[in-house]
Amino acid sequence: MNSNSDSSSKDVPTHVAIIMDGNGRWAKRRLMPRLEGHRQGAKSVRRAVEFCRRNGVKFLTLYAFSTENWQRPETEVSGLMRLLSQFIDSELDEIHKNDIRFNIIGQLDRLPLVVKEKVGSALERTANNKAMVLTVALSYGGRQEIVSAAIKMSRSIRSGALQEKDIDDKVFKSFLDTSDIPDPDLLIRTGGEIRISNFLLWQAAYSELYFTDLLWPDFDEEAFRSAIEVFRSRQRRFGKISEQIR
Repeated sequence: MNSNSDSSSKDVPTHVAIIMDGNGRWAKRRLMPRLEGHRQGAKSVRRAVEFCRRNGVKFLTLYAFSTENWQRPETEVSGLMRLLSQFIDSELDEIHKNDIRFNIIGQLDRLPLVVKEKVGSALERTANNKAMVLTVALSYGGRQEIVSAAIKMSRSIRSGALQEKDIDDKVFKSFLDTSDIPDPDLLIRTGGEIRISNFLLWQAAYSELYFTDLLWPDFDEEAFRSAIEVFRSRQRRFGKISEQIR
């Protein structure tokens, strides 16, 4: 990974989140097994991380495997878990060398033991890295995250650690999986679908949404740059009027 910037950092989003859709269709169109599409998708992950590192994006969150994806055929689920394990093996040295902190959100208790062990090792090894945070949403669902946060907050109230009168959106955010990272400025979805599919439902409330027909394995640096340019062209008002934005 090359950390030299290849474009101006002006108006670059601090946090980009991506729904990486289209791996299976990419493979199907080429008469290949679906897992080959996921392998090619892993290469796009590397390109995306390199792009963000070069261009000043401080947080990148990737939707790798949803809670609903457990319903897929066992062979595909097992293959995806192997690919995740292989990705950590092949990319962690480079991630660490580039001062990137590896982060995971989701229901990690559902993961195979070998994956949990490798994830734990990656989290520990990169914990003090500062240049960028790469978050992988794994066995993740936005609704499930919100329910889990509500349960944890309820327990905190019952224990006396939290008073009901003190609850606001900032307090609620502290119970989410993403409590230590900012909300995404830009949410990208590849693959032609126009929905966010249970991804970062709370966090994406004011995200700029960008949809592209490109399948994830075809999402290269030029495509990423185009998404950034669209982001730059938008005015983010957060409820204000244009004249209030400087």
